[in-house]
Amino acid sequence: MKKEYIILLAIIAALSVYLIVRNPDRTHYQLPQLPKMVKTEISKIEISSQDTTISLNKKDNKWHLEPEGYLADKTRVENMLDIIEKLTVTTLVSESKNYSRYNLDDSNKIAVKAWAGDRLRRHFEVGKAATSYRHTFVKLAGDDSVYHGRGNFRDRFDQTVDELRDKTVLSFDQAEIQEIHITRGEQEMAFVRTEAPVELSADEETDAESPPSTEAQMVWQTPDGKEGDETLLGRLLTALSNLKCEKYIDDFKKEDFSNPICIIQLRGAEEYTVSIFAKVDEDAKDYPAISSGNQYPFLLPQWQADNLMKEPAEMLRKELPSTELSLAPSSPASA
Repeated sequence: MKKEYIILLAIIAALSVYLIVRNPDRTHYQLPQLPKMVKTEISKIEISSQDTTISLNKKDNKWHLEPEGYLADKTRVENMLDIIEKLTVTTLVSESKNYSRYNLDDSNKIAVKAWAGDRLRRHFEVGKAATSYRHTFVKLAGDDSVYHGRGNFRDRFDQTVDELRDKTVLSFDQAEIQEIHITRGEQEMAFVRTEAPVELSADEETDAESPPSTEAQMVWQTPDGKEGDETLLGRLLTALSNLKCEKYIDDFKKEDFSNPICIIQLRGAEEYTVSIFAKVDEDAKDYPAISSGNQYPFLLPQWQADNLMKEPAEMLRKELPSTELSLAPSSPASA
């Protein structure tokens, strides 16, 4: 009995010491610390999946898709740079090398490399998002373990060349435009931004001793003096000032298109032109088009083309129909 008591006391003492020194939040491994880097230093990005490799190079502070040299979408590239710069691993997930469970096997992973000049600064592989959607499974170069990367970011790298291309086909400052020429079929009309005096109401008219008003406003007018619809012409300029296409037509050149069904020409500090062509077939959902602001032909979805291809006469200001003034009933005379 004495021996059993001694053993029991020893076990109790050992457990007590364990409970005292135990740290339930203790991590029994050391997370890798990635070297700090600044995204402005990055000059090249390479994104590889099972079938494709996409290369982006920075030239003159603009990102280009190589080898074609297509201009890349600034926002999409910036989203990738943010992840590359701030990549942080938060938890060790697995050391079993069972990568398919995390979409980090060869058929599913996305490999990301980033260079600063000739120096490779980042190299990691991206898997699927964790169940919390607040982390992404990642694997670092030279490390067989799977980690949680902070943030849900697989979709930022899971993109095609077409998705990464800059879809802006025309861009300008609306305030600089002074002339709008619209040609639709046989119809053609020009609108010129003209200074016109402001008409004062009866309450605002000054007396004879007051100096004449010098107020004026800018209006759109045709050469023969007809006034354009400010709202419709304003919408047209807004749509064209940052015009983005649906996708590019890679198999053709601008010279391959002729006989446009609509031409919109703008004149200001520079001249800008958008030409829209008939659909390839009746069932097509897009219109081919070319622009002076882009060297590649592109497609505009039907709703977008319809908003641009207005009949020139529709852009004229509509006169409000005259209405008879309603006479208010006179108040009964007081007795």
